[in-house]
Amino acid sequence: MGQHCFNELRAIAAETATLTATRIKDKRAELTNLWEYTNTKSSAVDPVTVVDTLAEDFIANRLQELRPEDGLIGEEGTGTASISGVTWIVDPIDGTVNFLYGLPQYAVSIAAAIDGEVVTGAVINVETGVLYTAARGEGASKYMPASDEIIALRASGASVVSEALVATGFSYSALRRSRQAHLLTSVLPSVRDIRRMGSAALDLCHLADGQVDIYYEHGLNCWDFAAGTLIAAEAGAVVEAPGLSIPGSSGEICFAASPGVFADARAHFESIKAFEPLDR
Repeated sequence: MGQHCFNELRAIAAETATLTATRIKDKRAELTNLWEYTNTKSSAVDPVTVVDTLAEDFIANRLQELRPEDGLIGEEGTGTASISGVTWIVDPIDGTVNFLYGLPQYAVSIAAAIDGEVVTGAVINVETGVLYTAARGEGASKYMPASDEIIALRASGASVVSEALVATGFSYSALRRSRQAHLLTSVLPSVRDIRRMGSAALDLCHLADGQVDIYYEHGLNCWDFAAGTLIAAEAGAVVEAPGLSIPGSSGEICFAASPGVFADARAHFESIKAFEPLDR
């Protein structure tokens, strides 16, 4: 499959993400008390709402209609095998806690992979409508609905780690979270500052947009990072991510940075043992 196919998949991902975001906003407005429609998954602080499930069902059904031979991996349990060689990787709401609390930092994330390699991705901030997309070899861009503009994405020109702004996230596991907090004490003194915004997919898009310089997080699943890592890489960031088949329970790191700080940042993170899996 060539670039024409990648761009076709990009268009499908972008349109599906946009339609899903509209449904999520409408459903959130309809439900007066979201907590009544919320359960937990891996721990008491890992919520899933009825809207997550409805959004994933909508995405799965639409992709099935458009490309019936493709496979799908969804955060909320949807899974179908691929006949075509294309597998969609879907997070219907990345940043569910923010969604619950009404914080405007949650997203729909949709990626397509061929033979284990992500070839296209779309991430949309549900609240703002800003849509980030990429296709392998074609660069990355964002669509700004307020101005009806499409803008090319480019990672920052940061060159000094001590002046870099870092985004990260934390696990739902109490034990892993305590280890992440310990690691943070070795990161924070060495950089400009830390941001924890609550959506891995959007963090990676902010890296692509030059709004942060470094991103790292342990224990992500493929639906958390598949679209975002491609968008960041196509914007010029350097990305090291776990394989798509590696579960978040392995505790491996997803690490990405602007090209001017990547080598020094990676060396520092290596020195503080950040590349060791946090598998608890």
